[in-house]
Amino acid sequence: MFWLRFRMWLLMTLLFAIIYAVITMVGTYLGMGNFYFYLIFAMVMMFVQYMLGPKMVEWSMRVKYARREDYPEVFRMVEEMAIQAKMPMPKIGIAQIQLPNAFAFGRGPNDGRVCVTQGILKLLDEQELRAVLGHELSHLKNRDVLTITLLSVVPMVMYYLAWQFLFYGRRRSQGGANTALIGMAAFFFYFITNLLVLYASRIREYFADRGSVTLGNRPAALASSLYKLVYGSARMNKESLKEVEGLKAFFLNDPSRGLKEIRELAQLDLDKSGTIDSTELQQLRQKNIRLSFGDRMLEALSTHPNMLKRIKRLSEYKA
Repeated sequence: MFWLRFRMWLLMTLLFAIIYAVITMVGTYLGMGNFYFYLIFAMVMMFVQYMLGPKMVEWSMRVKYARREDYPEVFRMVEEMAIQAKMPMPKIGIAQIQLPNAFAFGRGPNDGRVCVTQGILKLLDEQELRAVLGHELSHLKNRDVLTITLLSVVPMVMYYLAWQFLFYGRRRSQGGANTALIGMAAFFFYFITNLLVLYASRIREYFADRGSVTLGNRPAALASSLYKLVYGSARMNKESLKEVEGLKAFFLNDPSRGLKEIRELAQLDLDKSGTIDSTELQQLRQKNIRLSFGDRMLEALSTHPNMLKRIKRLSEYKA
């Protein structure tokens, strides 16, 4: 955990150092007035994203907030873990979609919402569902939504700068070559910072997995739920997957990679029971996981860790 925390702090420092350096460079080139414009622009966009984000998620995922009498077991599990985690009880929502998954969002622990889809309630047993809910509660406790929102502003500003200088700046400036150079540099940093934000998102998933175990859930229960979610995603049709494409970063796993991941994970289910038990997880712990170059590239462009690596990490945790 120390190494994960160290990498996260190093990553955040690097991202904000990049945005400071680039905006300072642009400010020097254009004058302090424009420097303040870009700084204010970044802050305004961050504020809008922060304020409107929850409503956009609710609308996109067709979330309806549940009543305790309709879902007593879900309320009981979330309430128990929220008390254990020493955090406010979040709202509980049911997303009106069949894709099996779960997600958390909100402006912070006091505005937290934990949601499950209709599909996941039909797929997981009680222990598996509790492990999933613990993962989502950990996201809220760690303020992951706010963290990723803040970090996402960096590539957004880089993209805006690149667009302005490459396509508009040259028309208004006599120093066309210098303007184009700044635009190209901004586009390069947009690509790099976007990769860094994706890396941050993957680190947060490892943190949330660990958080679920800390809340008393067995690593095998979370591993089994991930296996079932991958299987459930692989069975969905393309139209259902396209429906949630823009919001898959919120999910427990990346639904669009279900078909590929189910082939990798099938080797873990030694007794072909459709679950991953403690014995199977222990056997994975003894194996070395080596990803191909293609798998490493695919992971680098994803919001979620490679699933085999992720379950391997779970095998190293003690209940």
